[in-house]
Amino acid sequence: MAKHKYIETPEKMWELFLAYASDVKTNPRHIIEYHGKDGDEKRKPLERPLTLEGFKEYGHQNGVTIQNYFDNPGNRYDEYNVICIRVREAIRRDQIEGGMVGQYNASITQRLNGLTDKQQVDLKTDKSPFNSFDVDVPGDNSTG
Repeated sequence: MAKHKYIETPEKMWELFLAYASDVKTNPRHIIEYHGKDGDEKRKPLERPLTLEGFKEYGHQNGVTIQNYFDNPGNRYDEYNVICIRVREAIRRDQIEGGMVGQYNASITQRLNGLTDKQQVDLKTDKSPFNSFDVDVPGDNSTG
């Protein structure tokens, strides 16, 4: 007997992702800042980025285990491949665009999405790193 799928169709999975994205974007984190000479406390909202981990946790909160849809064990979730790719692309786009405009930490965004700036410097030389020079060593000055 086949195991019941928590998300009946790929379309339902996309709807769940859109609900997750809406929840993330409408519920920002806050940082407390102090302003003025009296140090007035103000809460500054910070937009939350979309993450695959966040989507999985959102699923758990709603009684759905999402991991298998992405892992596709035994090819039992093949019909969800396109939606899983779409979800990953939407998350990646949110993170990259947010990093590019300074909304999210660009360094973390780069690492999460494999966008590291790799520079290789090759230094090749035929010369010794030491200056060549003649050394006159005085001979024994003693008479004898």
